[in-house]
Amino acid sequence: MSILMHNQVLRISADELEGIFRVVFDYPSIGKTVLVRLTPPPAELATRRGRPKTKSPAVSQAKPSPLPLVGNLIWMERRILIDLEKRGGLVAAELERTQFKISKADQERYEVRVKAMSPFLDFDGLNHAILASGNIGALVKAAQAVGNASAPLIYKLWSLMCRFGFTAESLIPQRHRCGAPGKTRPCDPGGRQKAGRKTDQQRIARASGEAMPSALPGMSTEWRARIMMADKKIPCPKPKFPQRYIDIINDKFVTRFKDERGELIPLDPTQGAYPSSSQVKRVLDTEIPRLHRLLERTTKGHFARSLRGMIARNWKGVAGPGHTWAMDSTVGDLYLRSSINREWIIGRPIVYIIVDVWSTAIVGFYVCLTGPSWNTAKVSLFNASVDPMLIADLWQYQPMLSLFPYPTLPAVLMCDRGEYLSLGASQTSLKLIPCMSYAPPYRPDLKGLVEVLHRIEKDRQYLWVPGAIDARRKEYDLRRFNPNDAVFTVREYVEYLHIIFAEYNLTADRSKRIDTHMIAAGVAPSPAGLWRWGHEVGVGTRRSFPQSELVSSLLPQGSARITRTGVQFCGLTYESEIVNTEQWTAHARNFGAWNIDVNHFPGSVSRIWTPNMGASGLLDLRLSQQTRASKEQTFDEVLDAFMYRNASKAEIEHANNLLKFKSAQKADAIIAEACTLTQAAVANSNSATPSISESRHLELQAQNSGISSPAPAPTSNISNDEAIMAYTQMMNKALAAANEKGGV
Repeated sequence: MSILMHNQVLRISADELEGIFRVVFDYPSIGKTVLVRLTPPPAELATRRGRPKTKSPAVSQAKPSPLPLVGNLIWMERRILIDLEKRGGLVAAELERTQFKISKADQERYEVRVKAMSPFLDFDGLNHAILASGNIGALVKAAQAVGNASAPLIYKLWSLMCRFGFTAESLIPQRHRCGAPGKTRPCDPGGRQKAGRKTDQQRIARASGEAMPSALPGMSTEWRARIMMADKKIPCPKPKFPQRYIDIINDKFVTRFKDERGELIPLDPTQGAYPSSSQVKRVLDTEIPRLHRLLERTTKGHFARSLRGMIARNWKGVAGPGHTWAMDSTVGDLYLRSSINREWIIGRPIVYIIVDVWSTAIVGFYVCLTGPSWNTAKVSLFNASVDPMLIADLWQYQPMLSLFPYPTLPAVLMCDRGEYLSLGASQTSLKLIPCMSYAPPYRPDLKGLVEVLHRIEKDRQYLWVPGAIDARRKEYDLRRFNPNDAVFTVREYVEYLHIIFAEYNLTADRSKRIDTHMIAAGVAPSPAGLWRWGHEVGVGTRRSFPQSELVSSLLPQGSARITRTGVQFCGLTYESEIVNTEQWTAHARNFGAWNIDVNHFPGSVSRIWTPNMGASGLLDLRLSQQTRASKEQTFDEVLDAFMYRNASKAEIEHANNLLKFKSAQKADAIIAEACTLTQAAVANSNSATPSISESRHLELQAQNSGISSPAPAPTSNISNDEAIMAYTQMMNKALAAANEKGGV
């Protein structure tokens, strides 16, 4: 019979053996089984000895009654038990122990008990002693000798072993049953007195034979109820305990008032009519769970962000790399300079970071001077989902490729609430991203991975970049920072972040994410290693989109104008071989200009895209070399320069007007002087006036001979053709001299 074994608990449902038993030993050789009864026997079989049990309720409520002693050996016939099992009257059962924490004092008492009961814990010794004598008398004497303990204690410990099992753990003191920990001891009127050390006045009075009551009564049930009612009325977050104590006393323990002209003025409570601060604190600590007390001292949002329990990992439910992205923006902790003029400080940038939740890899980022908004968020998605070589060409840096294969658009995107609720976000999600979600407001803990990466980024730049701001040091030490220490332009800062993020993807420690299968496969414990392994084993998510669709859906759209000088957008000129082949400028010159829709990358003016009418895809228009900007500049910087020029347009116009005024004054003075001299010469002339041709001929002769004074009128007959030939020769000599000298 398999269930008749040492330490097995049995449940017997026969009328004469109703109850729960534990098997001490089974002896098939003699056909006997030794049992001990754990439940009280039926009333007709109970044989109680000693004085009658008291019925006083005061005694029964003082402390719970101890467990009844068990351990009387019952020798049963094995055939009876086997027959009961066949008829279903005997089944195996289990008796679970109550789990509790043992104190240091109980640990010492437990070790003493184990030492005393060592004869009972010896399996062979217990077996032979029971089989030889039929009882445990010899073992009790041996235990008394070993542990220097009394016989009643040994029988009590034997009862515990019979009840909870024949192991050493059954001997652990179960003081949790004595009513001490977590049990209230109210000092109600007519009940128990206040516990604890008496005051000096009470001790002196007791020495003189007097019984002095305590000035401060013990905590009663009524006081406890008042304290809890008053505390529930205090709104959360609760104030500090001193103020909380005052509020409780004023609310429930000030019961005396004075009427002054219809106004009830509270009177001071008498000593002993209200609890002390330690008593109130004790009530709050015992009645309110520890975690609930923590909740009362803070707000629900702060608890959810910083104090709540961690119940899962952030990659829970994510299929693999590339499936779920998290996006967040922050203000960069440094100032930037303009690439047009490094003396200009253009302020602090907005930095977007997009991270893959499963692999923790940074799949893309974007630096801009405007935002945050869904328009800039779309550009961030464009940076993360197109060929990295295109992004490197737009920003004009040498790329460090860290993720293979390069990312594509995800299936799930988590972003901020303001971006999620925009109309543009819903339109983009319907077209490109199947599922979008956002974290509740003021809950950065739900997107902690992106927040941590922002902190990593800022910590790195604070140590190495001149002029970088450490936000924590600024907050704690109130140190000021100097924007003039800035050194980076937008393009240089983008290249710097690209290096930092590529290093993070390749070197960040992700050893805790590597399981045994990954270790066997030799996966590199880094975000890039997780990303690559996930795609190699087939759990990665990749979604193919034409570059033209990404450009038209994610990049900002504007209007360019086709003019006789080329494609004009944002005051800049763009060109393409197709534009020259199809003679767009000729059409504009002869038939009028027209507008076209274009998409542009705000971080670089190097190129724009427009639908290629009559063909597939988009037409790539590059910045002309004869335009007014260079390709490493951003659209914001170009517009900033144009606005700077417009802002100073009035001063420039004023300076030009002053020059025009001075020029006009000088011209008027020359004209007036010339008129005066001419009138004087005409008035003083007494000779005949030569003709215009003769005068011109005489002037040329004077210039060639270096004669400044007028000569007498010529009498020769020189023709007009000869004068023209002489003038032409003189101009040819002047041009030749200018070419030889490299310019006038």
